[in-house]
Amino acid sequence: MLAFTHKTGHYLSVDGAEIYYELLGDPEGKPLVLLHGGLGCITDLNVILEGIPSGYRVIGIDLRGHGKSTLGDKELNYSQYQRDVEAVLNHLELHSFSMFGFSDGGIVSYRLAAVGNLKVERLITLGSQWRLKINDPSIEFLGGVTSDDWKEMFPESVAYYNDVNPQPDFELLVEKVKNVWIDTSIAGYPNETVSDIRCPVLVMRGDDDFLFSLDEAVELVEQIENTKFMNIAYAEHEAHKESSGICCSIISQTLSCAN
Repeated sequence: MLAFTHKTGHYLSVDGAEIYYELLGDPEGKPLVLLHGGLGCITDLNVILEGIPSGYRVIGIDLRGHGKSTLGDKELNYSQYQRDVEAVLNHLELHSFSMFGFSDGGIVSYRLAAVGNLKVERLITLGSQWRLKINDPSIEFLGGVTSDDWKEMFPESVAYYNDVNPQPDFELLVEKVKNVWIDTSIAGYPNETVSDIRCPVLVMRGDDDFLFSLDEAVELVEQIENTKFMNIAYAEHEAHKESSGICCSIISQTLSCAN
């Protein structure tokens, strides 16, 4: 399968923003939607493409403000991300599909599967919280990170964003995304609505992921009827990059079960 490149995609106008997406794989295949994490973009998911079996049509979507998608002037939250993704899928006339979401992408995927108007056939998430409790140990990081912190931790990622985004403003994006991360309103995390998810779900996390604890993952799995859980040893939050072989293998096995 080819890779996401930010050179072959399309734009869709949604609620004052231009949402960018790319299509890979079999044009007539089973649709699979890939959603990246916060402050990332679709190219971050190139490492998992080898785990996708043949016969899939892959749709990669840059979240609002990320990658080549513009930010617009709407309030940024998981609900808005959900509406943006649903708009792209409706535009493509895809009313049922499978999903893989990393971190924020998985949170959006939970919302789509639980309360969305489209049918999620199968869901795989990695490092994706489902709620934010007031004593969650991740809050200090989520609310305290700055654009300078991110530039120091991920200089290549920030440089890439500045290169491909048509209206780059990384400092503004970080502030907007931080508000998404700490938003406990109904427009934020799916919370107990995850119990309404009816499709098969695979929940994955790195064993050393400080953003998505083992206890929270276990409670999530207990909320959803048809769920498998994989805890990946020696991996942190970005387990798909740190243990790509393991992740690709289980993704391939999970998606092959859907054929």
